[in-house]
Amino acid sequence: MSSLEERDVGVAAAPGSSSAGLGVGAVGAAADAVAGVAAMQEEVGIRREGPEPDPDEPPKKRVKVPEGESGKLEERLYSVLCCTVCLDLPKASVYQCTNGHLMCAGCFIHLLADSRLKEEQATCPNCRCEISKNLCCRNLAVEKAVSELPTECTFCLKQFPRSSLERHQKEECQDRVTQCKYKRIGCPWQGPFHELPAHESECSHPTKTGTELMGILGEMDQSHRRDMQLYNSIFSLLCYEKIGFTEVQFRPYRTDDFITRLYYETPRFTVLNQTWVLKARVNDSERNPNLSCKRTLSFQLILKSKVNSALECSFLLLKGPYDDVRIKPVIHHHSFSNDTNETDYVPLPISDSVECNKLLAAKNINLRLFIFQVQK
Repeated sequence: MSSLEERDVGVAAAPGSSSAGLGVGAVGAAADAVAGVAAMQEEVGIRREGPEPDPDEPPKKRVKVPEGESGKLEERLYSVLCCTVCLDLPKASVYQCTNGHLMCAGCFIHLLADSRLKEEQATCPNCRCEISKNLCCRNLAVEKAVSELPTECTFCLKQFPRSSLERHQKEECQDRVTQCKYKRIGCPWQGPFHELPAHESECSHPTKTGTELMGILGEMDQSHRRDMQLYNSIFSLLCYEKIGFTEVQFRPYRTDDFITRLYYETPRFTVLNQTWVLKARVNDSERNPNLSCKRTLSFQLILKSKVNSALECSFLLLKGPYDDVRIKPVIHHHSFSNDTNETDYVPLPISDSVECNKLLAAKNINLRLFIFQVQK
């Protein structure tokens, strides 16, 4: 026993011996290993949890996570059902080419009108197959699917199916812009619908004097007077003894210039025992009307017969019986003779460029002409 105790004491009392050095080195290595493992675990934990979001990071760099599977489905449907030209969801009719590519009604008509102006065959922007009103058809299934997709109300920012959005914005939305019922006597107020009762209860226009209202009513009378003047003129023309009308068909032609220009002309027709021709041009025969977003049509009436005396006439063009183009009637006057047998070009009174594209996209333009001979 004494020898064993002395051996243990000797080992402990000899710090400079080799056995003591080995013991201290092993303990240090173990401590370093434990510290390394802890550091690795800490690093792995940080990687799993991810870095903390930076509040100053710009929004465009943040990943937008959809709320659910329905959001992902709607996004996919938007990209599948959108128009191949404007890349927007169609609002009305949807047309497709022979290979199934979709086009909204506005873009389809615009493509046909552009091809007429450039004297080219209209083609699908995707597959370059030929398109026309005879080759393309409407896709009713896509129209129905688009009408059920949700969209945001521009006033209250709530989601509604596209089929019911128009009715909601016109009749139901409490934030829709409305006007005061005293607008007819000059109230300029506009605001959300839910504020309308409060405004009308405090509106000052019902308490205005008659003198104050006379100026407002005068402006309204001027607008009403212009409309009544047109209608009275038409009714006066209908009382003339010699009245003629006919259906006219404008056909497209090209000029013989180096850079050809599109113009329209009707076959010769007979009205009031005289032979006539109508001509029309696009954007007053500008060089490249296909590059312009604004498009107009103007026309002139030409007398082809020889007359012994001046023939004073009034005339106007209206839409044909089977067309859906909107034309506001305008009465024109001209005195025809052998020297002045052509009228100046006058604008065809269509509402906007969309209506003009409808006419250009058609194979022919069908209108109705009225001529009234003024009695001397």
